[in-house]
Amino acid sequence: MIVRSKAPLRIGLAGGGTDVSPYSDIYGGAILNATIDLYAYASLEPLNNGKIEFVIDGSGIAYETNSAKELKLENGFELFIGVYNRIIKQFNLQPLSFRLTSYIDAPQGSGLGTSSTIVVSLLGAFVEWLKLPLGKYDIAHLAYEIERVDLQMSGGKQDQYAATFGGINFIEFLANDRVIVNPLQLKPEIVNELEFNLLLYFTDTQRISADIINEQVKNVNEKNSKSIEAMHNLKEQAQQMKDALLRGELNKIGEILHFGWQNKKQMAHSISNAFIDGIYQKALENGASGGKISGAGGGGFMFFYCPAVTKIKVAKAIEQLGGKIQPFKFTKEGLTTWTI
Repeated sequence: MIVRSKAPLRIGLAGGGTDVSPYSDIYGGAILNATIDLYAYASLEPLNNGKIEFVIDGSGIAYETNSAKELKLENGFELFIGVYNRIIKQFNLQPLSFRLTSYIDAPQGSGLGTSSTIVVSLLGAFVEWLKLPLGKYDIAHLAYEIERVDLQMSGGKQDQYAATFGGINFIEFLANDRVIVNPLQLKPEIVNELEFNLLLYFTDTQRISADIINEQVKNVNEKNSKSIEAMHNLKEQAQQMKDALLRGELNKIGEILHFGWQNKKQMAHSISNAFIDGIYQKALENGASGGKISGAGGGGFMFFYCPAVTKIKVAKAIEQLGGKIQPFKFTKEGLTTWTI
């Protein structure tokens, strides 16, 4: 028997950063994101030799240890070990023996929610194998707790819910870790037009999102009025994006993205830099009406709204700056698991 799982990565269209505590706990956050056809995969094969093996496929990196109820954290395998330890503890299980392999369609640190999506995928494999009684909200919340509480990794809540639920969602983040996922019921022509006009671009750089997020958290804790006001505006941007999509007012999308990007840069000084600003300006000069960094900022993927068949011109212009275009399609399904 082999258990498989996959969970989609996401692009954050609006509201990014308002899902991070303490802002979401104090003021409430809102994000509009959409999953795309890039995935984090997991493959789990039960063993009977008393060993646990973790494999990061394609990198030649593997870790082997004796089966135990709790594993010590090992550099590079924190996500694997965090998921295993939490599953054993929460469901009071005996030590398990297995080989768990994971791989992903995008580089980590690229702004598409890779780390959280890996956790959801790994968690999904255990849920499928052990037939754990967890629904979508349970899986997303457990993935969040593994990352943010157990492993003390900085970040927000949106990625775990996007990867688990899939689709285009308006997600509300409230006090006491309460999260409400609102799937948008959009006409097919709206989704097709949004997909047609969005250009996803990898800057060929990666960043450590924790540094940016920690600065953002510090600004909220210290009641930095400029940063908090920017986050209020981003929450409003998420509402604007939802309204525009539901009403089919796609001519407003670029303007809404541009409004969000100007405010996002006020949340922490390292969100943008001269290189990123140069790419953004080049895209606007060639027909894009707005865009933003996907994720915390500092590097990784950017995307732009390119109306009136300007996508090809924009793509050619920004590819000259050293990055590459990433084809994608929106996906409706979130975490998917199966057994062979």
